[in-house]
Amino acid sequence: MRSALCALGAAAALALLPAGHARAEGQGPDRDFTFEDSRITESSGLAASRAHPGIYWTHNDQDEPRIFGVDSRTGKTVATLTLSGVGTPRDMEAVSVGPDGDLYVGDVGDNLDGSWDHVWIYRFPEPKTLKDQTVRARQYVVKYADGPRNAEALMVHPKTGRVYIASKREDGGGLYAGPERLTTSGTNTFRRVGEVPWVTDGAFSPDGERLLLRGYFSAREYVWKDGRISGDGTPAGAPFQGQAESATYTPDGSAFLFGSEGAHSRVVRVDREDAPAPADPAPTPAAPGADGAAPDPGQAPAATGSQGSAAKGFLVLAGGTVLVLGIKRLLRR
Repeated sequence: MRSALCALGAAAALALLPAGHARAEGQGPDRDFTFEDSRITESSGLAASRAHPGIYWTHNDQDEPRIFGVDSRTGKTVATLTLSGVGTPRDMEAVSVGPDGDLYVGDVGDNLDGSWDHVWIYRFPEPKTLKDQTVRARQYVVKYADGPRNAEALMVHPKTGRVYIASKREDGGGLYAGPERLTTSGTNTFRRVGEVPWVTDGAFSPDGERLLLRGYFSAREYVWKDGRISGDGTPAGAPFQGQAESATYTPDGSAFLFGSEGAHSRVVRVDREDAPAPADPAPTPAAPGADGAAPDPGQAPAATGSQGSAAKGFLVLAGGTVLVLGIKRLLRR
């Protein structure tokens, strides 16, 4: 089923407009990269490290309680974090970094859209050392004021530390705000504060003034004001990807990174529309892999996917349907 959908996706990609400027490979961190780790098969969330430049955190959705730190300069996993103090995850769909440097993992997926009366958030400090290790996490029970629902996006505001969840529905979902501070001693009730499109991931800009929301076929960046989305947003130039389920900002806020599920899937950098074009920096020394060895300098880089990004949205071939309705259902396990 996945291969059939990928073939359809490849055909639909021919209808996309080309993107704006994108940073070429080999020019430092925070660029296009491919997950080299064969364990990463369902990358469902993406977050830029605050403590380690060039490192991005990701995780599978239906997996043991673990996340992976991946170096964007090599695509190699440099840290695998196993979470202790939490139960067995059901459907981990998002990861975000708070202003205190803590990592938040959203076990908030519910493909039956209401089969669970509560979901969970896991939280733990981002480790100072990049290595395989077990970390102690706090587990928060989450309920929605208006009843159970499916969600794939969890965002922590970089200034206030408040946690937001975007629910996921084909005809549009809701944006939910958590309490000012999460508690482990009871239920954390999230209340609806806005409406959102069909969302598979989201992230706040590093300055907290923008909110990026992506779906399977598009992404938009919204102005964030007074704890709510303001306006209709602007296209963020998301590329067409087989099962587009992750998005984040680079640490400097100058670009977006978009990812997808699948073995050895690719993360694509798209520079923000109003960001200055990147200068031609001096070559950056290659980062070591997880085993400490530098990559082979003679190895040819993988072809970048940035040139296939969409700058202003998506065009659909005449007479075709956007392949939106039902695609996720086909991929449910």
